[in-house]
Amino acid sequence: MNLPEMFGENVFNDSVQKETLPSEVYKALRATIEAGKRLDISIAGTVASAMKKWAVSKGATHYTHWFQPLTGLTAEKHDSFIEPEGDRVIMRLTGKSLIIGESDASSFPSGGSRATYMARGYTAWDPTSPAFVKEGTLYIPTIFVSYTGETLDNKSPLLRSMTAIDKQAKRILKLFGIDCKKVSTAVGPEQEYFLVSEETYFKRKDLQLTGRTLFGAPVSRGQELEDHYFGVLKPEIAEFMRDLDSELWSYGIFSKTKHNEVAPAQHEMAPVFSTTNVAVDTNMLTMELMKKVAHRHGLACLLHEKPFKGINGSGKHNNWSLSTDTGLNLLNPGASPESNTLFKLVLTAVIKAVDDYQGVLRASVASAGNDHRLGADEAPPAIISVYLGDQLGALVDSIVKGENYVAGKASEGSIGVPESPIFPKDATDRNRTSPFAFTGNKFEFRMLGSQANVADANICLNTIVADAFAKFADELEGKKDIESAVNKVIERELKAHYRIIFNHDGYGPEWEPEALKRGLLNHKNTADAVPVCYEDENVEVFVRQGVFNRAEAIARADIRLENYIKIINIEALTMIEMAKRDIIPAVSSFIGKLCRDLSAKSAVSSNLPCKTESGLIKKLSELNDGASEAVDRLEEHLKGIDKSDVLPASQAMAHVIVPDMEELRKIVDEMETLTSSDCWPYPVYFDILYSVK
Repeated sequence: MNLPEMFGENVFNDSVQKETLPSEVYKALRATIEAGKRLDISIAGTVASAMKKWAVSKGATHYTHWFQPLTGLTAEKHDSFIEPEGDRVIMRLTGKSLIIGESDASSFPSGGSRATYMARGYTAWDPTSPAFVKEGTLYIPTIFVSYTGETLDNKSPLLRSMTAIDKQAKRILKLFGIDCKKVSTAVGPEQEYFLVSEETYFKRKDLQLTGRTLFGAPVSRGQELEDHYFGVLKPEIAEFMRDLDSELWSYGIFSKTKHNEVAPAQHEMAPVFSTTNVAVDTNMLTMELMKKVAHRHGLACLLHEKPFKGINGSGKHNNWSLSTDTGLNLLNPGASPESNTLFKLVLTAVIKAVDDYQGVLRASVASAGNDHRLGADEAPPAIISVYLGDQLGALVDSIVKGENYVAGKASEGSIGVPESPIFPKDATDRNRTSPFAFTGNKFEFRMLGSQANVADANICLNTIVADAFAKFADELEGKKDIESAVNKVIERELKAHYRIIFNHDGYGPEWEPEALKRGLLNHKNTADAVPVCYEDENVEVFVRQGVFNRAEAIARADIRLENYIKIINIEALTMIEMAKRDIIPAVSSFIGKLCRDLSAKSAVSSNLPCKTESGLIKKLSELNDGASEAVDRLEEHLKGIDKSDVLPASQAMAHVIVPDMEELRKIVDEMETLTSSDCWPYPVYFDILYSVK
């Protein structure tokens, strides 16, 4: 494999554009991509022709406008390049077909922002994210809007949020005499996932229908020995990872790191940073390719946040940075952060944004799957806080408390033997328990779930930071002594938002009561987290920054709750079906076998000991009756919920149905440990987690 040559071979990237487009057209397109200038429509025909010619050379016969509706997935409708010419056909992609397409919008979630009978929707080309060829089709990244202009996707508001932070950050930079064409956010979303054999996957109804195991007793060996993390890759896993890397690289995806994660059968892929909207697109493509490559290897890739109870779930750490087109990283503290006034103001804006809008930031990562993970030992708690580390923590403390700042110096590290190399240590440690941690020159938002579209969190993060920049700029523009005015803003705002900073153990028992004392929110499930999005101040921040109008902001909250209700409903119905049709009958059958064995022993001699059989029959009979009662209770409660009214329905799902499901699972999982493996109807955790060699 010649990696440099094959990297991005399936992408209509900068080098291909430069090679295939006339010079003036290429320059105009790059101006749109790099400087955010409005697309010159007159070049569309030329770009479309070159793009089609290149795609056909790659074996493409069709094109599709590839978009991200509010389903959490991607969507595509394929049209061929052919157009009739007499009794023959020619291959053509027009400028109009490149720029805009039409799709039926009625069957996608809209949150009630449009009536179902109003079906027309439009897809519009996003030239800032490169097109690519996959499986004989040219994929054109697009936005998706309704006929009346409502955003129906994740891409549109993401691009708007990037525009907002670009605009407001440049106002901040201008205060310091810094001029640039563009300020961009970049993201590197680490992707965790599980790999299990397809054979066991297809024997588990719950994995197929919900992505997680709704029943399953803990395996005797999970992650206790801490031997899987960074461990030697199993041959089948190594082959999968090699194949996946090749696929990702061919699409220009900067797959950089791969390793075993903490739990058995769990792994991780981490990419290099890229501009946020491109990172979102490539992460969506990455998740799709993971599943397809896994299938080629006889494996199933599980992206659910918590496929298995009792072991680590999977997240997607969102590494977020902010830089100018000239290469200035606004989150780089430099060698002397205490004298870097611009950095301190940017840091203060981020801290203010996270504190002011902690509720919407938490809601942006809320989902039924992520509810199982947040607050567990492998993920941050559901409480939003900011970790700054020793160096910046000391700097902020000195400002807030009016003390002298003593700079901590990065020391040299060594293992203490002559042969050991001397290595530079970072100025601060990492905190894996923090949901929003500063990590040197960026922030790592660790709360995202593994199957999430990272657009949601970044829309929120970009918007709230842009709003903080705007408020600072409004106050500071026109000040004569800008240094003094900026320092006053920094001191005032850090004091006002000091409560959100927590540089200690987020898993510690003292943090929850301390967070409550500080007035921080602690929404442990989606039903409790999302309602803050309806509050006026949380709607208005998106309206002010031009990311959503009021109806769109409320629709997004409705959709998140609707999705939560649907997922819990599907899980509950799946549990009921598995319990009624498979598990309860299987346990009854095993009880019957035990009874026959007991009867046979008694027939031989009344003196034969039968304590084991008798005790097991009694215990399993009680549990099976309990399971049947729990199923009836769950069914009854489920029927009583009006799922069309999202606020009360989501509350009922979270606080009635989920506890019902947990009670049913508790009973069934205990029965699993007492029932002969020959009689249990599904593969158990050992069969699934240790199925790959």
